[in-house]
Amino acid sequence: MICNQQIRLAKTSDALLIAKMSRDLIESGLGWSWTPSRVSREIKATNSNVILSLEGNQVIGFAVMKYLDDEATLNLFGVHPKHRRKGVGTRMLKWLEQTALISGNGVVYLETRLTNTEGRKFYTSMGYKVIQRIPGYYKGKETALRMAHDLWSDVVST
Repeated sequence: MICNQQIRLAKTSDALLIAKMSRDLIESGLGWSWTPSRVSREIKATNSNVILSLEGNQVIGFAVMKYLDDEATLNLFGVHPKHRRKGVGTRMLKWLEQTALISGNGVVYLETRLTNTEGRKFYTSMGYKVIQRIPGYYKGKETALRMAHDLWSDVVST
């Protein structure tokens, strides 16, 4: 478990680093869609949070969440492989979900590659359920699984 992990909102100066991490850790084999300019737009958007997880000065994780009327979409989520299974992803996702609840968003949606079994196990452990299979979602090449987590149900049941 990482004890000195900090989460902070990203700055526009972080856009290049986040984009490169996305390209290398998430978008492998698909081309580069989360470019620095796209990440920068999300950082500046009033209905998105772009966060970084840091250990000291080293970025070890990142995420992009967009907030809509009563739902949110986790558009991008990554943890550096050396830091996986240490609570980094759990802390980031809980931070984002708490923010979603405070913003009045009761359901969080995400898409993940069908082949991303490690990610799917993580999301399932965090309460997400597969709700749809989308062939060719990723550039016509790969199937995605759409997952959802009903945050309001969790609040009611606790």
